[in-house]
Amino acid sequence: MAEFNEVKNWHRSQLIEGLSRNLQKREFRVQIINTTNEINNYLLKTIPAQAKVGLGGSITLRELGIDILLKERGNSVLDHWDKSLSPEQTMNIRKEQLTSDYFLTSANAVTIDGRIINIDGIGNRAAAMIFGPSHVISIISANKIAKDTDDAIARAKNFAAAMNARRGNMDTPCAGTGQCMDCRPPKTICRVTTIIDYKPMLTDFTVILTPLELGF
Repeated sequence: MAEFNEVKNWHRSQLIEGLSRNLQKREFRVQIINTTNEINNYLLKTIPAQAKVGLGGSITLRELGIDILLKERGNSVLDHWDKSLSPEQTMNIRKEQLTSDYFLTSANAVTIDGRIINIDGIGNRAAAMIFGPSHVISIISANKIAKDTDDAIARAKNFAAAMNARRGNMDTPCAGTGQCMDCRPPKTICRVTTIIDYKPMLTDFTVILTPLELGF
């Protein structure tokens, strides 16, 4: 009902406003954008048509459809999810993303005090967020907000990792149970955990915060 949605929207906006202030204290550039169309318009306006754009392995980007919009506009898009690529080409794309003009991604979680947390299997997304690309833009939706670092890591393992394992038909315990079973190699996909405490010194880093629910 509308009366309940109003309270939910108020609470979400308060969280996002507070998170925005905390991210700015950590030297991130922050934009609060409320709709899918507005996010895509901002990205198309910000990213030059001649720019080389790397795409992290992100459901958020695909839900927005920005991958398609950039390709249609004529940008050179480095997309390792392209199913037409061979394994060797996919690896080369991952490496080339590290020198992209713009790297687009999301995050597994962000703490309310402004720390960005990711857990990767390969590490190419985490690496590109830290150093290499000239500009990093991370689109983080309200469902990714966590209380603290422990809560953020738990979210990454119990939500993001489990759903990504299921999506990829991976033989991990979490792909069957829907929650972290603290598995070990060779099955685990939780191999690299990064906590970005502050904006990396040599990287232009923008965080787009949105009240939408996007990604895992």
